[in-house]
Amino acid sequence: MGNLKKRWGITSNFQFVIIFVVFAINGSLSAKISGFAMSYFGINNENTHWILYYLVLILLVLPIYPFLLMFFGYLFGQSKFFFPFSKKMLQSMGLGFFFR
Repeated sequence: MGNLKKRWGITSNFQFVIIFVVFAINGSLSAKISGFAMSYFGINNENTHWILYYLVLILLVLPIYPFLLMFFGYLFGQSKFFFPFSKKMLQSMGLGFFFR
């Protein structure tokens, strides 16, 4: 745990817990939002092949995740950690034009 705190540049265990809570909330919520979007468009397990279903789900989750990460990072007072993290994630996905 000490190596991770040092690598991330955080100082307290409380900050460490908050970061993990933000990751947990964000992961669950981005998957839930993607599921709602898929059901809105009529894509579900019953009428879609499972490979296509999960491919569309992943393609929806990936762009939603970093934006929600910045939002919840800001709400929990950890924007100093999450904004560069999300920016790097978006740039690696080819969506870095949001930060020019």
